[in-house]
Amino acid sequence: MVLYKIQNGIIGHAIGDALGVPVEFKSRKSLNANPVTNMIGFGTYPVPAGTWSDDTSLEIALMESICENKTIDYVDIMEKFSSWYYEDFYTATGKRFDVGGTCANAIGNFRIGTAPLACGLTNIRSNGNGSLMRILPIAYICYEHRLSYTDTYRIVKDVSSLTHRHEISILGCYIYVQFVKSLLMGMDSRKAYENIKTIDYSMFSRDSLEEYSRILDDNIDLFNINQISSTSYVVSTLEAALWCVLNNSNYRNTVLTAVNLGSDTDTIGAVAGSIAGIEYGISGIPKEWRDGLKAKQYLLRICGDFADALPIIRL
Repeated sequence: MVLYKIQNGIIGHAIGDALGVPVEFKSRKSLNANPVTNMIGFGTYPVPAGTWSDDTSLEIALMESICENKTIDYVDIMEKFSSWYYEDFYTATGKRFDVGGTCANAIGNFRIGTAPLACGLTNIRSNGNGSLMRILPIAYICYEHRLSYTDTYRIVKDVSSLTHRHEISILGCYIYVQFVKSLLMGMDSRKAYENIKTIDYSMFSRDSLEEYSRILDDNIDLFNINQISSTSYVVSTLEAALWCVLNNSNYRNTVLTAVNLGSDTDTIGAVAGSIAGIEYGISGIPKEWRDGLKAKQYLLRICGDFADALPIIRL
């Protein structure tokens, strides 16, 4: 896979994340009154403009592990997640400042000796977006190696299960990975959306599929904004990100729409930003946002290493 396709998604993800960080947890009403229009800092967290959060940190920790091992080594991935959580590795400014409860608990489980694929939580209430927000590198792997639905499901299930083992979380990751694969095949977001409605979901229960019926059976883009939730629930995050992507025609408007939905702004910005980055490319991202992104060269270096490793990864 050519390097720029990886850069498009990873940088698009990081910028969407950074745009959302300063207003995370703000209400939609407050953002309607004072919307985000550019990259700012020192809002919800005491970090400068352009600083990305745990969403991007865990994504690049996953990439770094794959680059070093040329395979998906679940022990090593969890060790790197632990290095981020306990030692501030893989951060934009040298300091971790955000973490979801489910991810923290799963990393804690690993710390006390739980096997990696048993670390993730399985409670119905443990279906936040913490595995969805970091799953993008797996989409690149599945596309590069032309994996079947079955093999894609197996890898997505295992990578999600490191922190989120409930089927609802796994299904959200699977839908997203298949959407990104469709974009990498050359489809635009509209065709990619139609494509994900047609693929094999037979490995999932009817109850889990019902949670995603607004995406898979209806047309999520036709819902009114007041019907779109922007919480950290994985279904809501995926719905919101796709709604933003399908209702805009460039990167800037996509991510600003995502962030100004309020609530879990960094993750919805990151997921929408990754898709828009792939569709419109880095050149479609405003220059001032690219220039203002913290640790951009570090992210680009990891993208280059990942591009080199991708064709020789052992699966």
